[in-house]
Amino acid sequence: MAELVSLDEIRTAADRLRGAVVRTPLVPFTGVARATPSLLIKPESLQPTGAFKLRGAYNAVYAVTRDLNSCALPEGVVAHSSGNHGFAVAYAARLLGLRAVIVVPRNAPPVKTEAIEAAGAELVRVEPSLAARIAATDEIARVRGYHPVAPFDDRDVIAGQGTIGLEIAEDVRPAAVLVPVGGGGLISGIAAAVKALLPGTRVIGVEPELAADARDSLRAGRRVAWKAEQTARTKADALRVEQVGELTFPHLQAYVDDIVTVCEAEMLAAVRRLARQARLIAEPGGAVAIAAALHRDPGELGLTPASAGPVVAVLSGGNIDPALLTEILQPESYTG
Repeated sequence: MAELVSLDEIRTAADRLRGAVVRTPLVPFTGVARATPSLLIKPESLQPTGAFKLRGAYNAVYAVTRDLNSCALPEGVVAHSSGNHGFAVAYAARLLGLRAVIVVPRNAPPVKTEAIEAAGAELVRVEPSLAARIAATDEIARVRGYHPVAPFDDRDVIAGQGTIGLEIAEDVRPAAVLVPVGGGGLISGIAAAVKALLPGTRVIGVEPELAADARDSLRAGRRVAWKAEQTARTKADALRVEQVGELTFPHLQAYVDDIVTVCEAEMLAAVRRLARQARLIAEPGGAVAIAAALHRDPGELGLTPASAGPVVAVLSGGNIDPALLTEILQPESYTG
């Protein structure tokens, strides 16, 4: 098993990211949350690319372009993504002077693919399965000599995402941190930082119940895969990952206290309440951690009356299709 990402690696990433990403605040939520009377939101939707992915992508691209001899520099970088990671890699590559190719599923939201192209990257569309995305990425890397930047299963990516955990630990001592889970890179990095600095804080992953492979994996003690047609049912396109990574899964086992799920109605209601009560725009996958805080009792999150401190929920992204946001915000929306 590979060695887990260390606190030193995360701190190195924080140095690299200074000036390239936003140090997001902790925003108090003024509405009622079942899990806690004190809910703080970490809005990664405020990053230049609209999602947390910029942290890991920039750290990984920086490692390729700045920490190698000039003779070893690649012609460009290539990444596969449902959208947010691709936009982040494209943006980071532009900042660091590299070409970028982004492989996306054919059903990726236009709001994300248009942003990738606007950042100057070449877009390659494939069938909506992880296998198809990986195959196309590997082929481009082989033929063009481009360096692949993994969406989650990469040390530099995990370390970059872990800078969120550093910032949380610097700002507050929470009872729990709720984190969306897709491939596991975000929660791996955050959990590694939080457990090193605040070992008494619970780290809880949150998934849509229609794409709960990480929950199943943690309970089974091995990586469990869901089929693409199963994960495609959720509106949380950012979390339609069929299986957590080989590198991220040991981090989940070592550091994550639990993984809970939310239903589609709860997730979309969280998008609506964030817009109305916190003035924050979230995409469905970005809102799952807030949904858990809004709709789960403390006991369901492993919190007791003795648990001290607020609950922090990471809002991981805000790149939502405008038509979907309009529908969700309607008073008689199907979200309830």
